[in-house]
Amino acid sequence: MRVIAGDFKGKKLLIPLDKSTRPLKDMVRESIFNILDHSSKASMKLINSKVLDLFSGTGSFGIECLSRGAKNVVFFENYINSLNVLKKNVFNLKLEEKTNIYNFNAYNLENSNLYIEIFDIIFLDPPFKDKEIKIIIDQIKRLKIADKETLLIIHRNKKTNDNISQYLKIIEEKNYGLSKIFFCKLA
Repeated sequence: MRVIAGDFKGKKLLIPLDKSTRPLKDMVRESIFNILDHSSKASMKLINSKVLDLFSGTGSFGIECLSRGAKNVVFFENYINSLNVLKKNVFNLKLEEKTNIYNFNAYNLENSNLYIEIFDIIFLDPPFKDKEIKIIIDQIKRLKIADKETLLIIHRNKKTNDNISQYLKIIEEKNYGLSKIFFCKLA
């Protein structure tokens, strides 16, 4: 796995050796960033943006944001193997000053002592088997870490039926192989 574009283009990212983590495929990541750059509906400028990467895994999404000019990224990961790889990826690219890494379950955002600020982008990539996206969206609203301009990007399995539109306004939806990406705003 490699960084696709920006300051770290071509830099290799480590991935866990076990199969418990589902790294975000390069094709899906590239598609997300193409939409961020070129969509008439879900366009978002990454320069100086503040990003919250929930269920970070190896950190490929957040690191790609930093490579493309994001100001900082807050990572949430609680699986120890992925967390260790995430820390190594951040260290190898010398991104410690632009990142905060929380060893915390993203379903417990309210108990994490997260520094409360409005994020420009919130990326949610929970395990495909998880069905409780509403819990996280409710916490995002209660903590006021998103506003009407915040873009929420949600990665799900194409077969998963989360009914996200019940909680958020979907502004764009794309399918890639087995993946489904929702670009949303708070309703």
